[in-house]
Amino acid sequence: MTHNVGMLDRSIRGIAGLTLIGLAAFDEIGWWGYIGVVPLATGLIGFCPAYALLGMQTCPHASSKQ
Repeated sequence: MTHNVGMLDRSIRGIAGLTLIGLAAFDEIGWWGYIGVVPLATGLIGFCPAYALLGMQTCPHASSKQ
């Protein structure tokens, strides 16, 4: 599994995921905010299955690892 998520994308995913989880934890937006686990996980791992299916990548070094 090669990385297909770049550093800026990973940072944005992490911040968005933590924000959604935090808002859900404090009952500001309801239980659906725990969906923030998905962008948080893809940001931490550096791999997005949706990007792989669509043939996308934001990681500049991903093409050299293949």
